[in-house]
Amino acid sequence: MRSRYAVLAFASAVATLTPALADDVDDAIKARQGYYQVVSHNSGALFAMAKGGIEYDADKALAHAKNLDALANMNNSSMWMPGSSKEDRKGKTRALPVIWTTFPAIGEKGQAFKDATANLVATAGDGIDSLRANVGPLGASCKGCHETYRAKDF
Repeated sequence: MRSRYAVLAFASAVATLTPALADDVDDAIKARQGYYQVVSHNSGALFAMAKGGIEYDADKALAHAKNLDALANMNNSSMWMPGSSKEDRKGKTRALPVIWTTFPAIGEKGQAFKDATANLVATAGDGIDSLRANVGPLGASCKGCHETYRAKDF
């Protein structure tokens, strides 16, 4: 009788595991999309200040730079689960499968983002000219990843 309960318990666990893994992948995709919304919010404000679209504010510029730096240094590896690419989850993500096969190269892109945000923390609050002089590498770090690792559409 015990073995019957053990088999039933095992079968039940296996039956619930597959949907849980699918949810984990979808949750990872949602988490990284949320992460990049926060990146976009903060970088967008810095780009707008640099372009004159909104008035430069040293305190706000520094706050946005610090937020970006915190995001750049966050361990978000759990958001990049295998099986969470555009090919795996059509219509849900623009992440290209090449992400999971180029770890050294993609790491360099991440390092460029970290370097750009650290530089902005050091300079964003020092005036509009300083922000303008140092916001370019942030945009370049975003573009460098998007060109190789992000599809234009879902």
